[in-house]
Amino acid sequence: MADDAVTGRGGDGRRPGVLTSPGDGQEPVAVLTGFARTLRAAGVAADHHRTQSFLAALGHLDAADGRNVYWAGRLTLCAGPDDLPRYDRCFAAYFSAAFPAPRRVRATAVSVTRPVAAPYGGGEPEPAGEPGAPPATASEIEVLRHRDVARMSEAERREVHRLLALLRGARQPRRSRRHRPSPHGGATDARRTVREILRHGGEPARLRRRVRRDRPRRVVMLVDVSGSMAPYADTLLRFAHALVRAEPGATEVFSVGTRLTRITAALRHRDPGLAMDECSGAIPDWSGGTRLGEEVRALLRLPDPRGAIVVIASDGWERGPAGLLGAQMARLSRIARRVVWVNPHKGDPAYRPLTAGIRAALPYVTDFVAGHSLAAYEELAALLAGDRPVRAVGRGGADA
Repeated sequence: MADDAVTGRGGDGRRPGVLTSPGDGQEPVAVLTGFARTLRAAGVAADHHRTQSFLAALGHLDAADGRNVYWAGRLTLCAGPDDLPRYDRCFAAYFSAAFPAPRRVRATAVSVTRPVAAPYGGGEPEPAGEPGAPPATASEIEVLRHRDVARMSEAERREVHRLLALLRGARQPRRSRRHRPSPHGGATDARRTVREILRHGGEPARLRRRVRRDRPRRVVMLVDVSGSMAPYADTLLRFAHALVRAEPGATEVFSVGTRLTRITAALRHRDPGLAMDECSGAIPDWSGGTRLGEEVRALLRLPDPRGAIVVIASDGWERGPAGLLGAQMARLSRIARRVVWVNPHKGDPAYRPLTAGIRAALPYVTDFVAGHSLAAYEELAALLAGDRPVRAVGRGGADA
């Protein structure tokens, strides 16, 4: 890196300022947000949250110094090592003070062997990862657990998908109408007791007893695959795949967009990659609009939701009438055991349920939970397993 580029000064010793070239006659904030838009056009993951972090960082620095702008942008706007070359090219082209990438010092590689147990229940073998890729350490997994899926690099997203395949998909038990023999108490099984007496020639025999069987509670999951849910749809489908694998007879999955499509059969493949390929072919309305009201009405024509836990994974951007969605959600809440709404934006502390669709649905939702990170999916799995208490959402979404 040249000395002038490092110091941010011109040949006459005067500091030109990084904002002077593209920002003549413009506000500094407009210049900086324009730089973020340039990065997005080049393929860098400089989304709204990263742009806000970039502006907040420069609020504590001197934005006239090229080094401050360069490093603040590099540390906040880049999602991973793959973004760095594009960032350097965009910075050099956008600002007058060209900043090539600084020379990196190669750190001494330290090999640490630290076995990590399967972190989320499961004695199943881990899915095969990339050849030669080292397993993630416990600290790396903990960092990934709380990171937003939409802001992850491809490598991080693959690791989260691997961990989702190991997710415990246990289900809340329910008492069925069928019985099983019980050696330790319960109601008297008259039929088996009489047969036992007849086998002994009418002599009195030991009383036989029975208890009701436990069955897993059925789960019906609706995954929104519309355009607004594109950053999260793939991960939500992988979570649904884990549920289907854990309880294939007690799980039904539908995709929702412009139509309701049953995709349970596609998710029954043991391999997550094959299951996602089958889903791609089975779902006809990827990245389209959302008509949740019509699709919930179509679901209510089926026997699946009666007595089941219904999970709706959507951001609530409804293209149809909000009143229709509210009426169908009211019907669904009367026949379903519980209604759980998973919204990826719920994980943002600044989120408020202001869209017409989500406001119409919330009065009839039992649990309103986040769906943006691995930790959120773990909490959802615990909720379906009955490990978390029911948290009723107040009318109007007070709990949101």
